Amino acid sequence: MKLVVINACVRQADSRTLRIAEPVIDALSKRYETIRYDLPNMDGLVPLTPELYAGRARGEVPSWALTAANDIAKADRIMIVAPFWDMSFPAVLKCFFEQTSLFDVTFTDTGKTCVGLCKAPDVLYITTRGMDISTGSPREQATPYLKALGTLWNLGELTTISAQNMDYSSPGQIEEKIEACIAEGLKLAQTW
Repeated sequence: MKLVVINACVRQADSRTLRIAEPVIDALSKRYETIRYDLPNMDGLVPLTPELYAGRARGEVPSWALTAANDIAKADRIMIVAPFWDMSFPAVLKCFFEQTSLFDVTFTDTGKTCVGLCKAPDVLYITTRGMDISTGSPREQATPYLKALGTLWNLGELTTISAQNMDYSSPGQIEEKIEACIAEGLKLAQTW
């Protein structure tokens, strides 16, 4: 069984989101072969340019993108780790999705509509939000995007673990929220 972890935490070691995710990744790695993409450290992770798009039409895809797209398509579980930035998630994650959304790898078409080729029945999204914005709020656009992408790629249920209002909490409150999310993630990891 394979788990793909997509880490978009730009602040890496200073990331509160990654602090929550690491114990959950460790727990899941005991049951899953884990493939990890640490996006801030990846070379060539840029938005699609006219040149890249034209190359794609000729079958020229960066090797890392093809590998990642195949890993995603074959994954049994997918975990996305990304902080709340500008009402969504860091741009590096969107760039990753643009590059790995590949025809006949993560999706194809029937001549009438697109259909997904992925098989993961469950996706876990771990995030922290500086403001007091809940999952499902009109101001929170990461979850709707991930759900929409899931319909294109044929991904299953999206579960979100989030800590919010982190920028307006005391250090003690922040630690309590992080510990609560870790506990939630570890509990989920037992059966996920």
